[in-house]
Amino acid sequence: MNWYLEVLKKYAQFSGRARRKEYWNFVLFNLIFSIVLTFIDGLTGSLSPETGLGLLSGLYALAVLIPSIAVGIRRLHDTGRSGWWILIALVPLIGALILLVFMLLDSEADNEYGASPKLAD
Repeated sequence: MNWYLEVLKKYAQFSGRARRKEYWNFVLFNLIFSIVLTFIDGLTGSLSPETGLGLLSGLYALAVLIPSIAVGIRRLHDTGRSGWWILIALVPLIGALILLVFMLLDSEADNEYGASPKLAD
């Protein structure tokens, strides 16, 4: 849970680096919260079948949009890539697969985006 809160504290920080652990823990907790909120939306009747979003899940998605992009860019920086690579996800199917591979790669040693965050632990 600390990794999730760390990402939220760095709300719009697009510079620097994010370890795999930080990124994937954020993704995990983000997924769990989204599922729970969607379930609650279904129980309260605010879930729209057309969009798959309800009031709570929609507000949550908006609230974590910028932190999600920021941690994704910092994760790309950790692998030695520009944050602009996040736009490859706009290419149907293949773009998402390429981005997934980038997010799974191990950290580089010191690079142009700063010192390796692994050394800080």
